[in-house]
Amino acid sequence: MREKAIFAGGCFWCMIKPFDTQPGIESVVAGYTGGHTVNPTYEEVCSEKTGHTEAVEITFDPEVFPYDKLVDVYWQQTDPTDAGGQFVDRGSSYRPVIFYTSEEQRVIAEKSKADLDASGRFKNPIVTQIEEAGPFYKAEEYHQDFYKKDPDHYKNYRSHSGRDPFIDTNWKG
Repeated sequence: MREKAIFAGGCFWCMIKPFDTQPGIESVVAGYTGGHTVNPTYEEVCSEKTGHTEAVEITFDPEVFPYDKLVDVYWQQTDPTDAGGQFVDRGSSYRPVIFYTSEEQRVIAEKSKADLDASGRFKNPIVTQIEEAGPFYKAEEYHQDFYKKDPDHYKNYRSHSGRDPFIDTNWKG
């Protein structure tokens, strides 16, 4: 039985590859969720007027890669102490959010957030929101699998966005 998970962690380009390369992941789709406009475009979402957040929708086999492991991967791609966006990308359309699709996912996400906050890994509190998932709208095709379509641009963006240095400092080692 396949399940869906939805995570927002800044630019969705950077949120695809970490999940896409895991066993049991069927698909990772870039898109928009959490807003009030039907079928928003990238330009509309970036205007900060639709209420949407850039996110990824992951279809996965929980028997191979359980949801709690997805949440662990998610945390290690983000700065969970920054509610104003992620790295160089600022504004509510880049805010960190775990969108749960079931009560079980909500419980797992809340516990994981509390455990991370209590761990002392970060001096500031964990501010990533945990919200019920609503409609998810697939982003334009040029955003899908961007790391494969334009690997040089993707690598340059990641390194200059501040994401990779943050991950190296706070999550590795």
